[in-house]
Amino acid sequence: MMNQEALAWVIRTRDPQFDDWDGFTLWLERDPAHAAAYDALMADDADLEAIIPPDPVGVPVAANDVEPGRRPWRWVGGGVIAAALVAAISVGMVNRSDIYTVATRPGETRTIALGDGTTIDLNGGTRLRLDHKDARFAALDSGEAAFTVRHDAANPFRVTVGDVVFEDAGTVFNIVHAGGATRIGVSEGKVIYNPQAEAIALPAGRALTDDTQGLRVMDIAPAAVASWRQGNLVYANAPVTQVSEDIARSLGITVRFTPQAGASRFTGTIHLDRNAARFFAGAAPLMGLSAVRQGDGWLLKEGPLKEGNEPQS
Repeated sequence: MMNQEALAWVIRTRDPQFDDWDGFTLWLERDPAHAAAYDALMADDADLEAIIPPDPVGVPVAANDVEPGRRPWRWVGGGVIAAALVAAISVGMVNRSDIYTVATRPGETRTIALGDGTTIDLNGGTRLRLDHKDARFAALDSGEAAFTVRHDAANPFRVTVGDVVFEDAGTVFNIVHAGGATRIGVSEGKVIYNPQAEAIALPAGRALTDDTQGLRVMDIAPAAVASWRQGNLVYANAPVTQVSEDIARSLGITVRFTPQAGASRFTGTIHLDRNAARFFAGAAPLMGLSAVRQGDGWLLKEGPLKEGNEPQS
């Protein structure tokens, strides 16, 4: 069913008159596997062209709907398209064996060395796709990853996050993709956000957030980029909701917060500690909050803890 949906979106998004980008984005965000299925079928573009019938019966096509040399794909009913679906999915499954996934559990980190000299550090709770045949490609489905890229102007390294592309220009950068939002910070070189569209240049010391409020570009201390690799989380006026997500990802614990605590913001450096009780005993007061054990996780609350109620492991 998922592959059928993916092929339906491939067909629709290739139509020059397609305009349901909001619906497409919601479908991608509903399950990380959706992006994988869509990307696999898109990568098999040539095979799909050969599989889908050139002129589906009963579907008139206006001449000005098609780019020169291209044939539009339509999502139409009937046995012909049903057969094409099965064939196309089979082609995608066979030919995309070069795409592989690397994943970490919450609290787990991992370093990957690619054949081109690039290294990728994965933080906890991260899912990343790579290509055995193309060391200049990565797709971050969820979580956080830091990239130290060997620059090649003739063959730039590209990271896709949903329908967004980040292209390096000799770079060290960190990307977080969680909760429907994407954040990138650059500590060396330069990254181009969507080079074929907005083409926003992000040099060292700049960051970008892409969420429901739109695109925002801001300054960031280069030392704060991927600081989790050194065991620290560094923030400048960050919402506690974001801090909580980062803590959960890095330590592999569940972090909740009251509405008032979640609405607060934090500037400073938090040292990561695998001992959760010890970590929150130090981190919560830094944020002007308190932390208590709650079920299988921790709850951040407004105000300091009363004496004798320190976090317990």
